[in-house]
Amino acid sequence: MMTKKAMLMAAGALALTGISASAWAQRDPAYAAARAAGQVGEQPDGYLGVVGAGSAELRALVNAINIQRKAAYTQKAQASGATVEQLAFTSGCNLIQQTAAGEKYRTPSGEWATRGAGAPTRDPRCV
Repeated sequence: MMTKKAMLMAAGALALTGISASAWAQRDPAYAAARAAGQVGEQPDGYLGVVGAGSAELRALVNAINIQRKAAYTQKAQASGATVEQLAFTSGCNLIQQTAAGEKYRTPSGEWATRGAGAPTRDPRCV
């Protein structure tokens, strides 16, 4: 379990990365389309997930994005003293919070949900 100090360190390091859902969408229009169609969603672990089976192309796209995310988490973890897992978790909290109405995200119970007008259901450890 992550301590509050570790989460705050990870959050600070993550803020320095500039990682946001919109940044990923700007890099690949196929990602933006899949996100808008509810075919992909943010997960509490900081990585993108495929909602349902998904096509081979969609799974490859998600894998490529997740490789980029892990590289960013790893770089920032080395610089901040946090672990990759701490940075990924904090990112997951932030990315789920940044989802827009109609976008998919995975709840702490592991189910896919569609963001409504209110706040998404996030892990209680999210700060």
